[in-house]
Amino acid sequence: MTAEILNGREIAKDYRADLERQVSELKEKGVTPNLTVVIVGNDGASLSYVKSKNKAAENIGMESGIVHLEEDATEEEVLKTVESLNQDKNVHGILVQVPLPKQVDENKVLDAITPEKDVDGFNPVNIGKLYTGQETFVPCTPLGIMELLKHTGSLEGKDVAVIGRSHIVGQPVAKLLTDQNATVTLMHSRTKDMVSKIKDFDVVVSAVGKPGLLTGADIKEGAIVIDVGNTVVDGKLVGDVDYESASEKASYITPVPGGVGPLTITMVLNNTLLAAKRQNNL
Repeated sequence: MTAEILNGREIAKDYRADLERQVSELKEKGVTPNLTVVIVGNDGASLSYVKSKNKAAENIGMESGIVHLEEDATEEEVLKTVESLNQDKNVHGILVQVPLPKQVDENKVLDAITPEKDVDGFNPVNIGKLYTGQETFVPCTPLGIMELLKHTGSLEGKDVAVIGRSHIVGQPVAKLLTDQNATVTLMHSRTKDMVSKIKDFDVVVSAVGKPGLLTGADIKEGAIVIDVGNTVVDGKLVGDVDYESASEKASYITPVPGGVGPLTITMVLNNTLLAAKRQNNL
């Protein structure tokens, strides 16, 4: 068996075309969605990622902005910046690029973003709403994973292993998969004999950041493999799964790069559009 590649770039392209249409319709009603990103410091990778988010927003007709604070900015300065954006009616979506410098409490800053503009879905209010089935902003990577999985057919009744229990990916994607009537097992670093158990699962979502964690020998014949891993090795971006061997056994597989990543940025745009609509009762 040779796996069908879940091409995140192509799926994102189609999704963004629909977002562009919706943005155009919203602009005709006098509302231009605005995404503003706060970045503290001069980390090259973070700056590049922020610019890619803003470029993606502008490419579909949104407004975008970057508030760039110095590496030695105080926690108070960062919180004041966030509050200023909270109060700005022209800004619909706010992102704070993480990690933040050690003098700034990351949780305190993310909690300070008003839930109505928290397009990353990290505010405790939005997290609580997700788990109680209320309208909210779903974290972008889990939302992107679910969009990829739509292209593989129904998840109902499937046994799914989610490897990694972070609040950003593992736990919320487990909730979304459960909502689709899949049976989900959440695995992590303390799971006994984890790799040996993977062959029992129809779908594997790996979000650990550990290259070589899984190979084709570890997965079930015909399994769907979603690789969220994102690690630089010898100058190249690699995932958690050995792509070459796994693609010979899986039915569907995501490449790294070009799989989950493009959908993550796309869902930032999706959530910004939703924010603009909700804030204007549209």
